[in-house]
Amino acid sequence: MAGPGSYTVGTMSERFDCHYCRDPLQGKKYVQKEGRHCCVKCFEKFCANTCTECKKPIGADSKELHFKNRYWHDNCFRCFKCYTSLVNEPFMLRENNKVWCSNCTATEDAPRCKGCFKPIIAGDQNVEYKKMVWHKDCFTCSQCKQVIGSGSFFPKGDDFYCVSCHEHKFAKTCAKCKNPITSGGLTYQEQPWHSECFICSNCKKQLGGKRFTAVEDQFYCVECYKECVAKKCAGCKNPITGFGRGTSVVNYEDESWHDYCFKCTKCARGLANKRFVCHNGKIYCADCPKRL
Repeated sequence: MAGPGSYTVGTMSERFDCHYCRDPLQGKKYVQKEGRHCCVKCFEKFCANTCTECKKPIGADSKELHFKNRYWHDNCFRCFKCYTSLVNEPFMLRENNKVWCSNCTATEDAPRCKGCFKPIIAGDQNVEYKKMVWHKDCFTCSQCKQVIGSGSFFPKGDDFYCVSCHEHKFAKTCAKCKNPITSGGLTYQEQPWHSECFICSNCKKQLGGKRFTAVEDQFYCVECYKECVAKKCAGCKNPITGFGRGTSVVNYEDESWHDYCFKCTKCARGLANKRFVCHNGKIYCADCPKRL
């Protein structure tokens, strides 16, 4: 940025006429430009540069500032945004030949907060998520309106929820403890459970991903079911678990058998789903009692 350097102003002491109107210049103020002498009036009419801001000629008595072939009166050289004088100050030339101070340039180019829509200036604490940005104090829970800031949150469409509000509004509730399930968990008979709540009623081990048996709303692992709950086979005296071999059970009066243990006492023929006879507390096929 500089002042005029292409013409000089003075008072004529010798006899010269104005190059344009031919009026005598002796004893008058004149301007010399490119080797020609002219009166002040003709200078402003034919020679003066036009101010980029006010579009008026920059007269011989005015202080002129220029930058990249553009010219301003010194009092017109102000920030387009805040109107601060930019004489001897840093500036930037932006669209439409408007000059901006450095502060307004930084503010205008700064990203806008998604919450308050004000600029986020360098040094401001902020939160970024999927190419969106907020002032730290503007990033709040859509439910309770408390500041989330840099804490954990859950996005739902265009809304954001703190952990507590998300739990109460969206999380499934455990069938046992009735508290929200925030992560993990499992489902049994269309009911959600915390993994740590879905346990064996006897030994308290977690049953997720393991074989178990449900008895009247109680759950048992295989070993505890065998030891504490399962009926004992009247034949082999081992627990009837329903797992592995012998998943079918034969019940008669107050006793139970593995299907493969329910056989004739005399000929050992398997009697599951077949006719049988009970004689003196023992099971026989239909033919063997005749031979006793």
